[in-house]
Amino acid sequence: MQTSRYFDPGEVSVVTGAARGIGLAAARRLASEGVAVALVDIDEVTGVQIRDEFEAQGWKASFHPCDVSRSESVDKTIADVLAQWGRIDSLVNCAGIAGRSVPIWDVTDDEWRTLMGIDLDSVFYFCRSVIPHMQGRGYGRIVNVASIAGKEGNPNAVAYSAAKAGVIGLTKAVAKEVAKDGILVNSVAPAVIMTPILEQVSEEHINYMLQRIPLGRPGRPEEAAALIAWLCSKECSFSTGACYDLSGGRATY
Repeated sequence: MQTSRYFDPGEVSVVTGAARGIGLAAARRLASEGVAVALVDIDEVTGVQIRDEFEAQGWKASFHPCDVSRSESVDKTIADVLAQWGRIDSLVNCAGIAGRSVPIWDVTDDEWRTLMGIDLDSVFYFCRSVIPHMQGRGYGRIVNVASIAGKEGNPNAVAYSAAKAGVIGLTKAVAKEVAKDGILVNSVAPAVIMTPILEQVSEEHINYMLQRIPLGRPGRPEEAAALIAWLCSKECSFSTGACYDLSGGRATY
């Protein structure tokens, strides 16, 4: 039986955007610690493959297809996870898209609404859906993946920057609402992390971001996953409402 100094036996974590990138890395890290991971993604084919891969390694996992931009889909997902596992100890909101690298005057209404739905609305929906369960148990950990763009604003990424700023603000507000309920809510603000999301943006935009990292390299998904796993754990006991920079020195505040 797997044992972990960071997680109690039987813990369950919901990870959105779990089919790739930081979400997948976080799911792998949590599963390797003995946590049962409910993998959430709209990509059903890849999600099922990842679930099978986890189970083949002896890890506990389930897959739940979900359109994270629709509240009814989110509520069904949380209900399904509870029906299968009986509890939710932590939630990692990682689902997101980058959008096109274009100035504000070229962003269409549909592009704006789609990005906000996936990157910001989903965080609101999942927090709203899972918090009553966590309040009932008197325990919970929520980690919302934001971005340095949400702190500094990246040119040619107006919708993405605005959505991630919203994630940071939502995190701070919710954390204060549930601070006395045993629920800790934090966010993570990565700079460039080498994930498939970079395929959505221009090379020029990637270079812009990389040039602002003093360490001179992009981050690895596993580095983000390590921080996320700690924030999901019982070891994280006196931090809530915080936004943790993971930027290679780009942000130091």
